[in-house]
Amino acid sequence: MTDETSWSGDVDWDELRAAATEAMRHAYAPYSRYRVGAAALVSDGRIVSGCNVENAAYGVTLCAECGLVSELHRSGGGRLVAFVCVDGQGATIMPCGRCRQLLFEHAVPGMLLETVSGIRTMDEVLPDAFGPRDLEEAGR
Repeated sequence: MTDETSWSGDVDWDELRAAATEAMRHAYAPYSRYRVGAAALVSDGRIVSGCNVENAAYGVTLCAECGLVSELHRSGGGRLVAFVCVDGQGATIMPCGRCRQLLFEHAVPGMLLETVSGIRTMDEVLPDAFGPRDLEEAGR
């Protein structure tokens, strides 16, 4: 396929949206009733997904993106190439700022996101992001 830092294939956005919708059906959202599912294409061709898991102590609620990144590492690692997130009706939604940061750290450069305003790159939805390279430079 490809190495961990690039992708040269096509993205099947319908397949990703279907995987996100399926993940959303497993969400645990008894408090907000706002179910979320996320899915991403990995650099080796796999699709990983996650759903939100709420908690009565709202601060420890897990976003769908958290589950997705956990599944990424549990299933073999790699880098995220393309990402989509949906609500309980299957409509595309934007990841919050915290989740954009989480996705950035696990993405190939130029990762694509299906957003409410069309396909965007990670740099467009999280410009001038802070990441591992910043920490490496600080350690020198």
